[in-house]
Amino acid sequence: MSWSFNGMPRNEVLGKMSKLRSDDADWRSGRTFSLVYFAEEEILSLIKEAYTMFFSENGLSPMAFPSLQHFEAEILSMTAAMLGGRPESAGTMTSCGTESILMAVKTIRDWAGAERPHIKEPEMVLPISAHPAFEKAAHYFHVKPIHIPLRDDLRADVDAAESAVTDNTILMVGSAPGYPHGVIDPIPELAAIAKERGFCFHTDSCLGGFLLPWLKRLGYQIPPFDLSVPGVTSISADVHKYGFAAKGASTVIYCDENLRKYQFFAYTDWPGGLYGSPSMAGTRPGGAIAAAWAVMKYLGEEGYLKLAKKIMNISDGLKDGIRSIPELKILGDPVMSVFSFTSDSLNIYALGDAMEARKWHLDRQQLPPSLHMMITPAHESIVEPFLDDLRAACREVASSSADGISGMAALYGMIGALPERGMAKDFINEFLNDSLKLKND
Repeated sequence: MSWSFNGMPRNEVLGKMSKLRSDDADWRSGRTFSLVYFAEEEILSLIKEAYTMFFSENGLSPMAFPSLQHFEAEILSMTAAMLGGRPESAGTMTSCGTESILMAVKTIRDWAGAERPHIKEPEMVLPISAHPAFEKAAHYFHVKPIHIPLRDDLRADVDAAESAVTDNTILMVGSAPGYPHGVIDPIPELAAIAKERGFCFHTDSCLGGFLLPWLKRLGYQIPPFDLSVPGVTSISADVHKYGFAAKGASTVIYCDENLRKYQFFAYTDWPGGLYGSPSMAGTRPGGAIAAAWAVMKYLGEEGYLKLAKKIMNISDGLKDGIRSIPELKILGDPVMSVFSFTSDSLNIYALGDAMEARKWHLDRQQLPPSLHMMITPAHESIVEPFLDDLRAACREVASSSADGISGMAALYGMIGALPERGMAKDFINEFLNDSLKLKND
């Protein structure tokens, strides 16, 4: 294989990128319901400018770039206060929710190694709706996941959680909300178990951490979930989701510095000098830290409250419209702007394909089969057009033959029919392998 490659003129490079981008999801027009959290053009312009102002700076060294240290410290202070933190709370920024979760699990594993040295095979109790990042953390850090079922309301089963605790348990997890259904686990009850038994509890609020506090201020009935709940020892919240920062910017906040110290890594015997890192990454893009600070300072409480109200108005309109379609039902009782819906009479994956044909992108889910929606201010103008197309798509799927199912409906149907989950994993791994094959234009 030749390793050489030829340069291209600047305009040609940018033209090629623009052409490739033409097939990407159209998030600006509100026709996609995941991955991008777009508030408005003015905010997007701000975070672009803030990001590029610190585009080349590196968050690895606070001594070289004290501005980034200042930004991060303020972001963490504002986030901790928003999420029920106390003066002794402490945290770090990370690149994403997955890294925040990885850091929380690694930190608690190391805390247990120091404070509970008799535990040789640590375990954590996870509802089956917990984010797959916890499974990744279990795999990376050798903490055994103990899975518990959900209740009929799709929230974690507290009795099952208590029964799952053993002498090796170091951590229990709850979501606020869980991504699949948008419901909040019974955090006070779960955290009480952890507090009584002397281990840690993490609230995964990567999705809701920058929206739920404002909804509570607006009068929505939000169950307790944050660091103010007795027994909650850490919480994660993504600034680049409903904080509307640039990717990647997340936070993990601990109840105190004594717990956070187990997250840090230091190495003193390298010829290159003393090395210390607060999180997984070494180099940390200064732009992401700066843009997160900029948008939080720009919006402030009043700005976030205004966006939260708009988001919920849109979400309520969409949920009411979906509930009015006889063939469809929303799963659980979602508390914010993330929810999923299914059908007892229609092939929900075929419905997803029919909406895809109408240029709407809805994520497919399983166990049970459903379609997933995440709402932002970008969806304000699409409520009625979306619902009109959804009604038409329901009629189309109801009148079509099952023999004609293809596309994603056929793919999910095939994976769901595999006799064991290991075969599904093999399929996903092969897909990832194929998608990353080397290319040469």
